Amino acid sequence: MKSAYTEIQKFNQWWLWILLLAVLGLPVYGMYQQLILGEPFGSKPMSDLGLVLFFVGTLLIIGLFWYLELRTEIDETGIRVRLRPISSEVFTWDQIEHVEIITYGFVGYGLRFSSKYGTVYNTSGNRGLAIKLKSSSRYIIGTQNPEELKKTLLELKRSGIGLDLAGI
Repeated sequence: MKSAYTEIQKFNQWWLWILLLAVLGLPVYGMYQQLILGEPFGSKPMSDLGLVLFFVGTLLIIGLFWYLELRTEIDETGIRVRLRPISSEVFTWDQIEHVEIITYGFVGYGLRFSSKYGTVYNTSGNRGLAIKLKSSSRYIIGTQNPEELKKTLLELKRSGIGLDLAGI
């Protein structure tokens, strides 16, 4: 089934990648000093194997951030959100009480749980699709394209899907 709306977001903040690469610099420098120059790295040096494992672990964390992706798909069946590889949710229109595009306060990045907003999927920014389910559960899915999202929701409502768009 073709999605009426698809948005794919990645962690593209320049400062995040500078921070991750700076953290990677620590084991690289430590391995250079200890393995190449033969001088202990630090006042209580790690073993050579420990340094290599620290380097590999740091690379794995950087690889995870590279792989993370927030995918939102909306069509006539409902809303699907996936924060790869951590979590995914599917909301059918008959489960949804209402949706609304909102501006929200900073809640952090990734998958967050907020007493004010419910479950939040966010990679950057402060705009998102707020979803309230008939079960009273609440979700926010961050978006970088609020106008396109609004247009899609209005088109779906016009096509006969019984959406409560809560002020859209």
